[in-house]
Amino acid sequence: MKIQRMPDGNLKIGRIIEVDGTHIKAELDYSINELTKIYQTEVYSIGQFGSIIKAFFGNTILFMFVTRLRLRSDIEAERGNAVPPGEDSRILEADLFGEGHWGSNASENAFRFERGISKYPLPQQEVFLTTVEELKHIYDSKDINSVKIGTYVGTDDISCYANIDEMFAKHTAILGSTGAGKSAAVAAVIHSIMKFKSKENQSDWNPHIVILDPHNEYSSAFINSARLVSDDGTLKLPYWLLNFQELTDLIIGKTEFQATSQTNILKKALIESRIEGCTKLGIDPQSISIDSPVPFSLNKLREIVDADKPTQASKQEKHLGILNKIDMLRADSRLNFLVSEWAGEQDGLEEVIHQFINYDKPIRIIDLSGIPNDVAGIVSATIARLLFMYKLWETEGQRATDPILLVCEEAHRYVPNRGEAEYASAQDAIKRVAKEGRKYGVGLMLVSQRPSEIEPTVLSQCNSWIVLRLTNSEDQAYVLKFLPDSLSGLGKILPSLRRREALFIGQAASIPARILINKLSTDELPKSHDISFVDGWLNKEPDENFVKQIITRWRTQMRSEYEGASPSPSHMDEEY
Repeated sequence: MKIQRMPDGNLKIGRIIEVDGTHIKAELDYSINELTKIYQTEVYSIGQFGSIIKAFFGNTILFMFVTRLRLRSDIEAERGNAVPPGEDSRILEADLFGEGHWGSNASENAFRFERGISKYPLPQQEVFLTTVEELKHIYDSKDINSVKIGTYVGTDDISCYANIDEMFAKHTAILGSTGAGKSAAVAAVIHSIMKFKSKENQSDWNPHIVILDPHNEYSSAFINSARLVSDDGTLKLPYWLLNFQELTDLIIGKTEFQATSQTNILKKALIESRIEGCTKLGIDPQSISIDSPVPFSLNKLREIVDADKPTQASKQEKHLGILNKIDMLRADSRLNFLVSEWAGEQDGLEEVIHQFINYDKPIRIIDLSGIPNDVAGIVSATIARLLFMYKLWETEGQRATDPILLVCEEAHRYVPNRGEAEYASAQDAIKRVAKEGRKYGVGLMLVSQRPSEIEPTVLSQCNSWIVLRLTNSEDQAYVLKFLPDSLSGLGKILPSLRRREALFIGQAASIPARILINKLSTDELPKSHDISFVDGWLNKEPDENFVKQIITRWRTQMRSEYEGASPSPSHMDEEY
């Protein structure tokens, strides 16, 4: 690819008139009558938002994104000045983002592009269009550990690559309004990961990807994945796996005025129950803590609480509250995967871990759609904590062999910016993965349609971002706060992005840019739950068994076997 060492006057479009840090203003040449220019049979747009222009600085080329095109009279009017008739001009604004250098020899391979700016242009320097060949050289600077996730917009379909290690080892966020293609983008990235091949003779490729799926979207996108569902026995998350805080949230909750006293009652019973579990499994009780994942009998815990209650009926309320809640949990068939009694013989922890980390199916989808909302948070917390603790207790050598990617859909439920988390129990677990996971080989992918509702300290841990269309002004402003000043102008296009279009920003991107996410076939896409009113109303009247079948599933909490989807968890416990 030919990279121009010297300015070519045929590509000149204007002259810099102002430099403010990484932001520049350039006045377009009066000779430009149209906002296009033909160069070597290629048609180039001038002033296209997000397009790349350049300026020369000795042996360096400075590259910048176009962020605005205005009339000089508009700028002067804001300052209270007027431009005489006939002296108006067009002002292009751009943000510097990277530079290219040549080595000591003149070969084209000596040219290297780097993100960041070490030199700044001066007023009166000329600015030029960037050729297709130069764009290819910049964009194609991929490495061996990269996967194609899309193409760069406006570059004649130049492939966009993402560095796997940078994207997942340092966390990533996929953000976008409803309908922008957010779930499809998640699926596209994961499909690209599954197809990765770093070497021609590569035979082993064993990713570990765990998806927390609150709406049962992703099973249809990954046919060969393992779908773990609470109501068919494929998901088993025994109560004894919960730590003390999670068990407290499950049995006591956070709203009772007597929660402190009840917490002490539960703590005492839990310690005694775990000690008995240690005895049955031959574990030294002195070597564990109250949070150690040691199996115990829920019946035994209940017996201890019951035996500990005062003889006076008027003082039994706190104990009875715990006993009644345990009975209520057991009576709910949706929670069999969680509260089934431990048989008292086998450990079971290894089997639980293999649900989420197994080489037979690299993608494990946790279907949370059939779990009550107050329990879904606890389940998510336990899974996130389990994965983190598993990696924590590996040796350094073991951690290098099985890194895990945890995908959190609806991330604003787990780590909200304000108020109580909808999945409150998962808040601490997700925070810890965000802050410490990279040290132990746990990567995090946060997915949300409301980034403004995600806690900033967690979102700031993501070093790579794929941002699709955002129509909410609050979300747009929130995302712009996390972008460096040199990219703030690029963020202005967020509300106008087409479906599948996104800004790809961060360390996983060779260059921050506007991209078009890989298009997937129908069987690779997540399941859409949008109902067509037109198609529905064109159907004939259903038979008399239609309503009876619905009522039966409603009462028994048994989901349709051919659909596998249940009502949104947020409505599971409402009275209808």
